[in-house]
Amino acid sequence: MGIRAARPRLIAAGAALAVLGLAACGGQGSSGQASGGQGGAGQMSPAAEAQAAADNPNLDTGTSMSGPAPDFRLTNQFGQPVSLSAFRGKVVILAFTDSECTTICPLTTASMVAAKDLLGQAGDQVQLLGIDANPEATSRSNVMAYSQSHGMVNQWDFLTGSLAQLKATWKDYHVYVQIEQDEIDHTPALYVIDTHGRERKLYLTTMAYTTIGQAGQLLAQEASSLLPGHPKLASQQSLGQIANITPATAATVPAVSGPGTTTAGTAGGTIALGPGRARMVVFFASWLSETSDLAGQLDGLNAYARAAAGGKLPALVGVDAAVTEPSPGTIGAALARLPAPLQYPVGLDKTGRIADGYGVQDQPWFELVSATGKVLWSHDGWLPVPALEAAARKA
Repeated sequence: MGIRAARPRLIAAGAALAVLGLAACGGQGSSGQASGGQGGAGQMSPAAEAQAAADNPNLDTGTSMSGPAPDFRLTNQFGQPVSLSAFRGKVVILAFTDSECTTICPLTTASMVAAKDLLGQAGDQVQLLGIDANPEATSRSNVMAYSQSHGMVNQWDFLTGSLAQLKATWKDYHVYVQIEQDEIDHTPALYVIDTHGRERKLYLTTMAYTTIGQAGQLLAQEASSLLPGHPKLASQQSLGQIANITPATAATVPAVSGPGTTTAGTAGGTIALGPGRARMVVFFASWLSETSDLAGQLDGLNAYARAAAGGKLPALVGVDAAVTEPSPGTIGAALARLPAPLQYPVGLDKTGRIADGYGVQDQPWFELVSATGKVLWSHDGWLPVPALEAAARKA
């Protein structure tokens, strides 16, 4: 995978949608305790809840659309031809997704799954579609690999085609896709299309892990409004801004246990984060195996853990972006397949509050944090252990 595929910047939805402005990265919220909940949507009136959602800087509440959704005929991950018109009678949630993305696209994908899950049996009346937004990774194997790593093979149709076909579709949907300075720029656009094939809402995903569930709820609510009987959602949460957990905040996260893991640095099945000791924190997710040698990289970090055991380097802690994992056991299964057990603990960020509080913008993401909770150094992407040790000593 080239660097450009790992760092797509967020671009507005074209001249016709210029009113939306730039789809900027999610802002940092206030710190909060790890035990803090997100609150229930029922605690507010509908008007107050709508206002809380509108005031949430990390959540796009959607832009109303009208007119027919342009049809297309592309090929899914199985090599089968798929057209939008084939899904008349269903609500379609359509996302433009870079098939090698490690930043915002996994958040979009997770929110789509969350939406369908919230609809329960009515989710059968909703079709999830993705259209490849990477002009240099357009093969069927590319869209299949992304689908496999995110547990989506049988949950959606991830579509691709010739570059000419894709460019025509991007243009029809006002999606900006371009390679600039070895990076993929693309609009993080997600459309909701009604049962008659008309565009109803456009959402732009933000780079905020905490809003995956909230974005899923917005999608589910919109889909419900378009389905017969307006089925109720299985659950709802507040759409207000969720407090982040920063490096200056004392917090604990569940530790991954089982083969391939260690109990070193854990207490009662949890890992402590926050002030009190310096740490080298590496954020990652199981789906990085699509674009890098995840097993080899994690195994290689054992060398840093051994060097840190002598007390001359900050201890290494891994944090899995569990909120984006296909299932709760995915990361444990991935670690169990490592060539040797890890010599550093790995915790689960189940809500995204850690990732957002630490300012994670990609996977993997390294961050060196002082004993006072100050970020001394950060790095986007894998590093050889000698370079990691040198950065830690310098910082």
